[in-house]
Amino acid sequence: MYLEIVTPDKKIFAGEIELIKLPGSKGSFEILENHAPLISTLEDGPVKVIDKAGQVHNFQISKGVVECLDNNIVVLIESNK
Repeated sequence: MYLEIVTPDKKIFAGEIELIKLPGSKGSFEILENHAPLISTLEDGPVKVIDKAGQVHNFQISKGVVECLDNNIVVLIESNK
């Protein structure tokens, strides 16, 4: 899966990943490879990303949205705290 995490100012992360865990408006959820198409709003909270090498990346975000389609994930957030 390919992930991009973007704020209005800059791109925070871009690369191939195994998993992302996000703070959804109705609770946290994970996206794995071949996930069904999805658009969701996000709340303030932690984002956990595990890349293809198995390295864990943690981000603290402000509200935003996520779109998942054909193993491409775009996370648009207000800011990275």
